Amino acid sequence: KMNTNKNTPRLLGAAFLFVAAASLLSGLLLTSLGIPTVGSPDNISETMIKIADNSTTMQMSIIVMLIEAIAIVLLATLLYTTLKRQIEIAARWAFGLWIIEAVALAARSISAFSLLKVSQEYVKAGTPDSLHFQTLGSLFFETTQFSYSVLMVFYCTGGILFYYLFFRSKYIPRVLSLLGITAASLGLIGTLLEILDYAVPLYVFLPILPFELAIGIWLIVKGFNLSAVAIESAKTENF
Repeated sequence: KMNTNKNTPRLLGAAFLFVAAASLLSGLLLTSLGIPTVGSPDNISETMIKIADNSTTMQMSIIVMLIEAIAIVLLATLLYTTLKRQIEIAARWAFGLWIIEAVALAARSISAFSLLKVSQEYVKAGTPDSLHFQTLGSLFFETTQFSYSVLMVFYCTGGILFYYLFFRSKYIPRVLSLLGITAASLGLIGTLLEILDYAVPLYVFLPILPFELAIGIWLIVKGFNLSAVAIESAKTENF
């Protein structure tokens, strides 16, 4: 029997909110250190000095990223368990894509840790003019940035599938599902354009956070549409 008891939507909602909060927090911490979501620093030396001088902030952002990666795995598992009765192959693909997203996020934390260590060594050496440190710093900085683009591709693609399955199931209002599909689609297009070196306005990505907050709150407060769950359960039992 499908796992749609009253605790499932609450767990899903809490997971959505946790992932959204962790993503926002890690992004804010990195931005405060001069590491924006996209783009390169105007001066890698100044950025490395700032990172070394605020190592605790960098360490916090790395820890938050790792916790977020674990939360994404949990959220993907809950979504797969809930929605696999709709179109199982689509649910499997969505689950796999979000697992890869979590792996990419973990890889991003490794790049960020490497950037921190190089920055600390740079400052410890007395910030020399040698290109060795700047080159390493730029490499780890760019890797940190690119890994974000990679994880966004997998998040958005998997999200489109998961939110379509929500639309099909009618477990939540279809308007909310459509908002998720639209936000993820815009995010995917924007990320692919950024990978191709096109300048993409920030507002293209903004709908993702409000959607995650909205679906999280909805699932905790309202739960699933019980009539849709009953219909699905009846189909399952008849099958």
